[in-house]
Amino acid sequence: MGASWSTGRKPLEPVVAVIGKNGSGKSTLFDAFGFLKDALQSGVEEACDRGMRGGFHRLRSAGCQDPIRFEITYREKPADRPITYEVAIDAEESGRPFVVEERLRQRRRGQKHGRPYSFLWLANGQGRAWAGDTLPDEADGEEDPNSMPVRLVDNRRLGIATLGTLLEHPRIAKFRAFLEGWYLSYFTPDAARSLPLAGPQKHLNTHGDNLGNVVEYLQRHHPEALKDVLSRIASRIPGVRQIDTKRTEDGRLLLRFNDSGFQDPFYAQQVSDGTLKLFAYLLLLEDPDPPPFLCIEEPENGLYHKLLETLAAEFRAHATGKKGASQIFVTTHQPYFVNALRPEEVWILEKGAGGFATIRQASSDPLVASLAAEELPLGSLWYSDYLDNPRPPA
Repeated sequence: MGASWSTGRKPLEPVVAVIGKNGSGKSTLFDAFGFLKDALQSGVEEACDRGMRGGFHRLRSAGCQDPIRFEITYREKPADRPITYEVAIDAEESGRPFVVEERLRQRRRGQKHGRPYSFLWLANGQGRAWAGDTLPDEADGEEDPNSMPVRLVDNRRLGIATLGTLLEHPRIAKFRAFLEGWYLSYFTPDAARSLPLAGPQKHLNTHGDNLGNVVEYLQRHHPEALKDVLSRIASRIPGVRQIDTKRTEDGRLLLRFNDSGFQDPFYAQQVSDGTLKLFAYLLLLEDPDPPPFLCIEEPENGLYHKLLETLAAEFRAHATGKKGASQIFVTTHQPYFVNALRPEEVWILEKGAGGFATIRQASSDPLVASLAAEELPLGSLWYSDYLDNPRPPA
């Protein structure tokens, strides 16, 4: 299932890089994605309190009294009609957050104008949901026998979390699966150096401490594919000629890196942070069932600068692949990484004098677009302050 985020004008690129100065809000932007996934899994109250968020009152912008609102537009497949999900969250007088409104919309067959059909609409936990896999024609009208009343027990839970588990609502279930499948990488090399109990695991977890388990899964279920994967990954990590696993007597799993300059292998506990990070990212891209949406914050940390263009190319190759591609969002401070990107793929986040952040596409600056068309590297333009100072059209 391919994701297609929209700015209201045109879909975002398969790879999106967000750049900006320290404190401009890049981490906050990514945490907004994490908040939505947490709200789906645990409800909005727990999502507001999780981690460093500090509760609803810390999330709402200073001086604002309106609910916090999210709007996501995506396509399940490139040729499908887009689906828009809207949710608004507010707080009671006691301070406890709840879901004010929730809606899923899509244009019906033959509908060219007007508001898209709402196949889920809830206000304070009550509303209507449309059952079935196909929306009615425009001529059928808004009232339809497949539209049924809904009343949730807990208005602190998202309606898609409940209705998305029911066979009667396959369209809602598809969106729920899309949102639930988001992967936000919080990979840390120290976590990857842990010694997990042996046992195959299909997907890399957010901290990356099951690297060996994922390799073991591929070894058990896709042995020939694993050889090819490890060979290709090893060719992209300088000095590494082979990667494999070793099971210890107490049932733990060791990840081994065979260096071309040494007879004995190095284990994950001994290799550099950069080698582990690059291996984790490339292995993530080889997931046989990849996430629809993938967020990676500052992938450049610990990597040799000449590897960054290779990594950016790997991200694009994955995101534009025909089978099971993820849409990839990254934040970066590294011009070498941005050198491998196009102006359409780069967004600049800036904080204004009032403390509110704005975001713009690098390609919206005619001069930047013109210089990039002349094959001047985008990262070099950024380093020279061309991206930080937008110029009006001539």
